[in-house]
Amino acid sequence: MKNKIFKSLVAFFVSIMCFAPLLATPVLATSADVDFGQSYAEDTSLGNSDPRDIMTNLLNLAMTFLAIIAVIVILIGGFKWMTAAGSEDKVSEAKKIVVGGVIGLVIILAAWAIASFVLNTVAEQI
Repeated sequence: MKNKIFKSLVAFFVSIMCFAPLLATPVLATSADVDFGQSYAEDTSLGNSDPRDIMTNLLNLAMTFLAIIAVIVILIGGFKWMTAAGSEDKVSEAKKIVVGGVIGLVIILAAWAIASFVLNTVAEQI
């Protein structure tokens, strides 16, 4: 069951990532709005964002996603612990899940802090 939930969450987020650009596409201009090259490449909707800002946003998005998964793992471990009904085997398994989730969350937060520091340092140098 845990494998099915994980696969469905991954499929959900992959489908969001794949279809989000389709939802953000601009409406095509009519022939009356076309200026025949005077404003070349302005309507590409590519934007003029700095690549460092784009990388920072992607980093924050990825780390947020991973932190949410780590918190869900901790909650699953806590639920198993509460429903163990005193069984030592189930309690020890739940403790392992909670400890693993906490360690994962610490690693994710440390990776976010290091990457954020590096990106901010690079942004100040340029």
